Amino acid sequence: MPAPFATVWRAFEAWALPPACLGCDAQASPDALLCPPCGALLRPAPSVPVPGLLALGAAVHVAFRYDAASAPLLTRYKFHEDLAAGRSLAALSLPVFRDAPRPQALVPVPLHRRRLRERGHDQALGLARDWGRALGLPVLVDALHRERETRPQTELDARERHRNLEAAFRARSGLPAHVALVDDVLTTGSTAAAAVRTLKAAGVARVDVWVVAQAPAPGNGDHRAP
Repeated sequence: MPAPFATVWRAFEAWALPPACLGCDAQASPDALLCPPCGALLRPAPSVPVPGLLALGAAVHVAFRYDAASAPLLTRYKFHEDLAAGRSLAALSLPVFRDAPRPQALVPVPLHRRRLRERGHDQALGLARDWGRALGLPVLVDALHRERETRPQTELDARERHRNLEAAFRARSGLPAHVALVDDVLTTGSTAAAAVRTLKAAGVARVDVWVVAQAPAPGNGDHRAP
């Protein structure tokens, strides 16, 4: 389909078949894919320090609370390959990252190849690409590599988390001095901390952390990230 015709066709589809809200099936904005009332249910995240990241000098920027409004969208995106939910979350959270200190590039937290085959998509990479496109930032897909598969951090105690992530990541050389590490949900912060340490060991001077939502650590809240 020629590019000009495709553009006209997409505009016609948006007019003739307006998108349904992911929350309630009412008419939604083509950009956010949520109607205004459902979008308003996504509450800004409070500033909750993550000791492991603070110790590494990593600034954490979080868009939303992990709660009854955001959790279903994140679950649909992460585990059910609902890419519309991911685009919606990326669009709605964009103002937080537009106001954050500007990094030179975005680095998604990588999935292990087996986990990627199971899910069919990489949720952190999808968010990074949406934010990078909107903010004019490059996405460094090959900056971090997942060396081995790890168990979910929420199943482990503090000592096991550290052992679980030992040598989990490898970073390439020649990275920019300031990058933002991208993921969907921050819970214990152990995975992000391991990635930050790896990037800094590779020569990155400053690593910020950008996530859609911050979930309570295990045992500290009703809406726990899976």
